[in-house]
Amino acid sequence: MAPPTTDPTAPGIDWRRLGSLVTGQAAVQAGSFALLIAMSWTAVQLGGRGAVTAVTLAATLPRALLLLFGGALTDVLGPRALLLRATGVRVLVLAAGAVVTATTHTLWPLVVIALADGILLGLTGPAAGVLLPYLASKEHLGRANSLFSMVLRLAPIAGSPLGAWLVVVGGLPVAMGAAAAGCVLWLACAAHVTRGMPRPEPAAQGPSLLRRSGDGFRLLAAHPRLRWMFVACFAMDLAFLWPAEVALPLRAAENGWGVGAVAVVLAAFSTGALASAALGAALAHRVPVPVKLVLTGVGLAAGTGAMALVPSPGVLAGTAAAVGLLSGLNGPALVTAYQQAVPEGKMGAAMSTFALSGIGAAPLSLALFTPVSLHLGVTGTWLLCAGVALVSPIAAAVALRAAPEKAPGRSTPDRIRTAPESTVTSV
Repeated sequence: MAPPTTDPTAPGIDWRRLGSLVTGQAAVQAGSFALLIAMSWTAVQLGGRGAVTAVTLAATLPRALLLLFGGALTDVLGPRALLLRATGVRVLVLAAGAVVTATTHTLWPLVVIALADGILLGLTGPAAGVLLPYLASKEHLGRANSLFSMVLRLAPIAGSPLGAWLVVVGGLPVAMGAAAAGCVLWLACAAHVTRGMPRPEPAAQGPSLLRRSGDGFRLLAAHPRLRWMFVACFAMDLAFLWPAEVALPLRAAENGWGVGAVAVVLAAFSTGALASAALGAALAHRVPVPVKLVLTGVGLAAGTGAMALVPSPGVLAGTAAAVGLLSGLNGPALVTAYQQAVPEGKMGAAMSTFALSGIGAAPLSLALFTPVSLHLGVTGTWLLCAGVALVSPIAAAVALRAAPEKAPGRSTPDRIRTAPESTVTSV
């Protein structure tokens, strides 16, 4: 999908479209987290642990599997066609689900709705992920990613209590209706963001969709800079999940700090991350790339190790806030560097693999470090996770030394990709 020529005096970021993207994603992400809480609570009431497991698997497994096909479809159809169609279908699914769950108090509608919603989220995830490089020039892409990361961090913070409140007010049907309303707002915002983005040129003959679904992995094998940036991102995700999900509650229980300490530590981390993400949205383009990728990565590894050793919940919260500050700068920089390493026309496939790595890091981290903790203990395993986090800045440094691609055209443009009005493709 070659970018059209644009005015060389164009600004570095299309703030109006970026604002629409952030607004729409805030609405749909918060609604999705609210729906997740509401469905989990309802499943508990209907069938206990087994029901929750069934609903969770129905929502997560198809989403992970369809991410690969969603990336391939994005490269074939373009983000506009896929986003508008799939999001429109999701509105209908959630609206119908609100009606069904209001009249049927059994588990099967939850499983069916979770399955359909997971499929649609898997298809649209890569399409939403490719939009930022269209809205910001290469030197300003880090600012756009910092702003977008604030939405992703705020969504669970706002969505989770919203879901609990909606369950109390009106039960699952109300939560499902709220999620559908968030999708409607995202649909309108996506129509504005993608207006004028050209569809890829249709090919007379080409690989099948099944073969295209593996393009993301083939990209990693073929392009060293992309591969090492993927390793840097995956290592950081892998290292953080077990300490946050398992080690922190265990340590609080062992030391008698109570569950309130866990909440304070996580809130301190989120506050630090949000503060630095906001700072990055304004100043990320002025911070040298090695600082954002390598120095902050080393600081994150050191901070993670320090969190395993500090003696009190107050000091732990302060350390977590410092780690959050570094994370809010490092995370968007990793995503930006990964996007900038993607060859032209392959952003959908690359972002689907990237999203799959994030989803896969959570269960892998739990499966890998939980049995290790039986031998090393909580503190020893936490320190091991800090060592794994150190792989990220090392991989990022290797990626920066790898030669960039010589192919004509870049996935991250030097100008904002905005097609003239005559090239708008209807969907």
